[in-house]
Amino acid sequence: MNIPIPDFAPAATEIFLLAAACMVLLIDLFVSDERRWITHAATQLTLAGCAAILIVTATPNVTYTFSVMFVDDAMSDALKLMILVTVSVLLVYSRRYLIDRGMFRGEFFTLTLFGVLGMMVMVSANHFITLYLGLELLSLSLYAMIALQRDSSVATEAAMKYFILGALASGMLLYGMSMIYGATGSLQVTDIAGIINSGQGNRTVLVFGLVFVVAGLGFKLGVVPFHMWVPDVYHGAPTAVTLLISSAPKIAAFAFFMRILGEALEGLAPDWRSMLIVMAVLSLALGNIAAIAQTNLKRMLAYSSISHMGFLLLGILAGTTLGFGAAMFYVASYVLMNLGTFGMILLLAREGFEADQLDDYRGLAKREPWYAFMMMLLMFSMAGLPPTIGFYAKFSVLAAVVNIDLVWLAVFAVVMSLIGAFYYLRIVKLMYFDEPVEFTPIVLGADARAVMSVNGLAVLALGILPQPLMAWCLLAIERSI
Repeated sequence: MNIPIPDFAPAATEIFLLAAACMVLLIDLFVSDERRWITHAATQLTLAGCAAILIVTATPNVTYTFSVMFVDDAMSDALKLMILVTVSVLLVYSRRYLIDRGMFRGEFFTLTLFGVLGMMVMVSANHFITLYLGLELLSLSLYAMIALQRDSSVATEAAMKYFILGALASGMLLYGMSMIYGATGSLQVTDIAGIINSGQGNRTVLVFGLVFVVAGLGFKLGVVPFHMWVPDVYHGAPTAVTLLISSAPKIAAFAFFMRILGEALEGLAPDWRSMLIVMAVLSLALGNIAAIAQTNLKRMLAYSSISHMGFLLLGILAGTTLGFGAAMFYVASYVLMNLGTFGMILLLAREGFEADQLDDYRGLAKREPWYAFMMMLLMFSMAGLPPTIGFYAKFSVLAAVVNIDLVWLAVFAVVMSLIGAFYYLRIVKLMYFDEPVEFTPIVLGADARAVMSVNGLAVLALGILPQPLMAWCLLAIERSI
């Protein structure tokens, strides 16, 4: 038999990442606890190497390999670069937090790298099996990372909830994929799209399969009514792991939506659009209203993420190049804002103090004026106030919705954003107008200080000049879809 040898070049980044992750695991065996910074540095070098390979091998062409199960295109390159930068920043923010809690170990770094590998496979998948393999690699890594604090009953409970509900969602996703396979006879994204567009598939079976697929995707994105895990997992997981769950996987989930709904099931757009409208409306309403009652900052940000994912769905349901580009811009903006917000929690935390209560931020402007200013920029951006990036992100998504004549949906989203502004501005009020209740000096490393400053100022700079990032997102979508 003549077995064709696949072209490994489009997957060079993933191959390097897998080899380097195994190398980091081996290096960690020979490193003492006092020299664990070597493992941390090796992880950062791995991410930097992946980014370098990605930039060098990037082309405007769409390339398929591994029997058309893997695709390398402009959208995958852009999303992978976002994931690598996000995880690298996360590791800078998390270093002192992990050391204080005895989690600065090789297990954390290796699981992080394998989670990144899963996300990158999801982003480049052109086959349902490849999509599922990437998703499970990411999910299994996250399950283990949430439970790394074995002595914490809260973290263990969060891991169990995430694992059980994640397994249920994966089952629904697989069942939906099997129904689509039964209706089309293929699991390949491009083949499924061609069969549906030609009217050859069994439409009734396709719609039933679509329902299960959207339900599984909704869980992974954390939108209503599949949101029940989000507050408990965000609250129970160590803050460093919460930051990972709430940032880079959202980029991979966007890619998952694009590959399945934007490409494979594009011919069923009227059907999945109606489902996404319901999920978006419920997410915007529940996320913003429930967040008002929270006194724990991590739980508040969990409900906030539900509402933000509702906005992301608005861009996707538009079903146009403008809508997909706006959604990609929105997920990039949200991850940037989320990195800074959870990064602030990590930087203010210390041994025995999580800094995750709203009262912990009272009078922060009197203790650390610069970081209070950074936090204020982040809260303004989360609320969608100009001149921050959050304003332009929401505006671009709303413009895409208005373009398809769903004006009522845009108006509803604006009203929900006004409600959401209350709990974001409440934090600004606590920082600037209340007296501090915590007087312990805040000790930050030079690297964390620099990254936090860049993070906060980027939120402002990209809000004033959003055109380059928006153009990049639109170009990536146009060259891929």
